[in-house]
Amino acid sequence: MVEISEKRDGGSRMTSDRPDRLALFSEVSGLCSRITTTKYSTSFSKSIKALAPDIQSAIYAIYGFVRLADEIVDSFHGFERAELFDRIKKDTYQAIDERISINPILHSFQITFHQYGIEREHVELFLNSMEQDLEPIDFNRDEYDSYITGSAEVVGLMCLKVFVRGNETEYQKLAPAAIRLGAAFQKVNFLRDINEDFQHLGRSYFPGIDLENLDEASKKAIEDEIEEDLRVAYEGLIQLPKDTRFGVYLAYTYYKGLLKRIRNVSSHRIMRTRIRVPDLHKYALMATSYSRHRLNLL
Repeated sequence: MVEISEKRDGGSRMTSDRPDRLALFSEVSGLCSRITTTKYSTSFSKSIKALAPDIQSAIYAIYGFVRLADEIVDSFHGFERAELFDRIKKDTYQAIDERISINPILHSFQITFHQYGIEREHVELFLNSMEQDLEPIDFNRDEYDSYITGSAEVVGLMCLKVFVRGNETEYQKLAPAAIRLGAAFQKVNFLRDINEDFQHLGRSYFPGIDLENLDEASKKAIEDEIEEDLRVAYEGLIQLPKDTRFGVYLAYTYYKGLLKRIRNVSSHRIMRTRIRVPDLHKYALMATSYSRHRLNLL
């Protein structure tokens, strides 16, 4: 039986095993974030497994939180998405403030938030960007840049807090590169998913580009912008702690490979086909990345 102790002031009961139960709930919550990552993104889950073991759970927690918000706006059609999203916003802030949540994904995230000193502003910017996806989108340049900041750049900064284990000096030094890496990943996703976003969700993320008549010049301009983001990101990536560097480099290599495949198809085809990296090519990229990492060739 569970031993029960009563407070002298007649307050609520407390069980003697409460700390262990909370630890168990936190462990289960972390597993929920990990499963979410694995089920939704095999590429990111492989990259996370290449990180130092002590920080893997924190990155799973960040990805789980990001994916939860993203799925509400992208997938829950037929439901009151705005109401659901408003609920997840309130629940997120409540989880952060109270340091607990009955939602395992949010509980896992708030642990990481506090452990590594993630900035509340970054969470707010992320949720604000995600909320914009509830309605059709046709961005101008300022709106696009603002959306990228919230949807991707701040996610890169959240992860960087974990990668440097909360070291503020290292964080400030590497923040510009983390911002560019997050932006690059998001822009590649936009190109990969351009047909689904435009044709089915009514989203036109890229400013000043007519997606009804996407031409090669416009496509190349987007690709060149991403290449510059990746170039700047790489300069910071190689300065990460060694036990973190390989996992981040693996994700970088995957997205660079995906961008290369996108470059090799026409603007006409990209509006009709979702481009992906075949599994065999992924394994080849992983092997090459690992060799470069082990030989200190990054």
